[in-house]
Amino acid sequence: MRKQYHARVVNGDTHIWDVHRLVDLASSLPVALVPLESLRELDENWWYSDPAATPTPRSLAAHIDMVRRTDIEHPIILCAEGRLMDGMHRSVKALLEGHDAVRAVRFPETPEPDYINVSLNDLPYDDA
Repeated sequence: MRKQYHARVVNGDTHIWDVHRLVDLASSLPVALVPLESLRELDENWWYSDPAATPTPRSLAAHIDMVRRTDIEHPIILCAEGRLMDGMHRSVKALLEGHDAVRAVRFPETPEPDYINVSLNDLPYDDA
């Protein structure tokens, strides 16, 4: 899996999680089917919320390719509040394939972030 991070604003601070660590932490959690309708992120600006990220045809093609290649048998990861932390490409693929639900794990308590108020551009992206 390519190096990636999940970021969200919490009480005015940007919290950032290393997705590889989230995958490790979530590996023993029970898998359940979660209705796609419950994933609010499917109706939010997910990939292009950073002002530096522009939805160009090339960037859309890259996301389409990732959606096409992803395996929806691998569960998405939700925080304790049910918000998506990893798995948007799998969620989109499930939606496109006409599924009503997607396999998911949910943290009983959201893990502490790996970084707070650090630019995503300053984080390590070496191959993992």
